[in-house]
Amino acid sequence: MARRSYKIDLGCIACDELTEIGAGKSGWLVDNPNLLCAIDTHSLALANRSSILLILSWSDSNASRVMIRPELSPIEAEFISAIEWFVLDDVSVVVAGTSCGYLLVFSLRGELIHRQMIYPGRVLKLRVRGTKKDLIQDTSSEEFCVIMPGVVARFDGSDIQNMLQKWFEEEYPQFWVQKPKSQDSEDFENQYVKLPYQLWNIGKYGTCADAALTGIMPPPLLENQSSQRYYCAVAVGEDAVISAYRLSEDKGRSLVGELLSKVVPAAFSTVASFSKLIWRSEQTSPKKSPKKSEEKPQPFARASPLTCFKDHPRKGEKLTLSPSGTLAAITDSLGRILLLDTQALVVVRLWKGYRDASCLFMEMLVNKDTTSSSSNHYEPVKSDYCLCLAIHAPRKGIIEIWQMRTGPRLRTIPCAKGSKMLQPTYRVGASTSSAPYVPLEVFFLNGDSGVISVLSRTLDS
Repeated sequence: MARRSYKIDLGCIACDELTEIGAGKSGWLVDNPNLLCAIDTHSLALANRSSILLILSWSDSNASRVMIRPELSPIEAEFISAIEWFVLDDVSVVVAGTSCGYLLVFSLRGELIHRQMIYPGRVLKLRVRGTKKDLIQDTSSEEFCVIMPGVVARFDGSDIQNMLQKWFEEEYPQFWVQKPKSQDSEDFENQYVKLPYQLWNIGKYGTCADAALTGIMPPPLLENQSSQRYYCAVAVGEDAVISAYRLSEDKGRSLVGELLSKVVPAAFSTVASFSKLIWRSEQTSPKKSPKKSEEKPQPFARASPLTCFKDHPRKGEKLTLSPSGTLAAITDSLGRILLLDTQALVVVRLWKGYRDASCLFMEMLVNKDTTSSSSNHYEPVKSDYCLCLAIHAPRKGIIEIWQMRTGPRLRTIPCAKGSKMLQPTYRVGASTSSAPYVPLEVFFLNGDSGVISVLSRTLDS
């Protein structure tokens, strides 16, 4: 009886350029903490501290490999700290974050498209996420988030999309239909024009190791009539295993704060006047003028803490969001995995004994009768799939697939040592009603053999 295979091999990334990234010995892919990976549906990006290698098609051994060496500051000892793909309908670019808080956008030819300072500090992770309007979600949104220690920045997906379209129209006009310039297009005339973004401080309970925006949430009490958008952010870290915040687009105070400011006793005005006199006297002292080249950080918008879970010595390490943002899988330093309901902010499930584990959500077919129907042209729809959590336990050498939220373990798959679990990034503006549904898949890269495989989306392979 043939042994069942739950992984489908797609190609191999073996090439000479991998030695510049650090390949060449067993375990090179997982043993080096400075080695970063990001995957697209047919391409792979690998980065060390100073270089980025793009493998544009792992199924074709003759496909081009592009080595990118960004200009980094030697004085600040700047290095690449995060990478991610940003994929539009017909355009793919690679985004890198640096240890000095810069965002770098590169084309597949290695051309620098955009460079922007976000906030002084190390970029921990880059996240591309989108939600479509349906029966559950009232609104649709696409966003690009930059995660830093105690800080999160949010770019609207349309702003990045417009910037990329403008750049490609100017650099490669033969591939784009020329459109008359609108007034809005003038915003991107100059090179490296600063993209608008929102910035929040989520470090009230200590610096975070990972964070994510889970979606739009209702406004706070007494602000139900507000036209602002409020986002929910979930962070994990050393001081607080889990913390949650309500993020406002407004940089000012809340309505409650404004009301309190109106009823402050007049006696405090005397103290305020006295403090202003002292402040003015200090301002008259000679000070060193700042350099014009220094970029001032953008002011923080309002972030209100919602809840926090502390359990010393447990530390939150990594966070993974479900496609809808309603569930988050969190790994901690004690080998546990917590499943968090991001709307109720309650842990609904717990796994133990998974040290150094990584988690990714995926979708699997559960309606086998539908897929094996008499029609040969049947395409599975979204309702045919169920949400699952893939847990890679490298110490056990296995991958486990668990049905969400409280379902059983569906499958246990042996996994080679030195492998890494990856998932393609969200494709901005990709889905249309006529296109077949593309489920959330999980890929595996075996660093020692160079083979890339995908987990089967059916339960009975």
